[in-house]
Amino acid sequence: MTGRDKHVQRLKRLSGPEVVKAAGRVLFVGADMIKAEAQRGITAGSVSGKGHVASKPGQFPNNDTGTLKNGIRTAMTGPLEASVTSTAPYAGALEYGTSKMGARPYMRPSRDKSEPRIQKLFAKEIGNLIKRSGN
Repeated sequence: MTGRDKHVQRLKRLSGPEVVKAAGRVLFVGADMIKAEAQRGITAGSVSGKGHVASKPGQFPNNDTGTLKNGIRTAMTGPLEASVTSTAPYAGALEYGTSKMGARPYMRPSRDKSEPRIQKLFAKEIGNLIKRSGN
């Protein structure tokens, strides 16, 4: 087979640390996209302070004190793992609801809305690696 050795070398480069590094970059950028989308959804149309109105179940929580929005954090938790979390003490209750309050999810909808953009970014990054490895 003509070009076999060159193709094998290219495949080896695509399964090495360069690919893990590129995928990790995409994961971190993706986590930031989810964070930004969650923060946008929490603050969109919200009134803080005296005029604050709580959101309805199923809607993004409405921003009041900023604790939920400002407590959203991203972190790389492994070479191919990123997390988006909130430090607000009531973050879980809002996301999933309680026996006395309907859920006001903000992380899962933000993840779902960001997913197509993250997938495109990943495909672009891997495409760039393939182009570079063709040399």
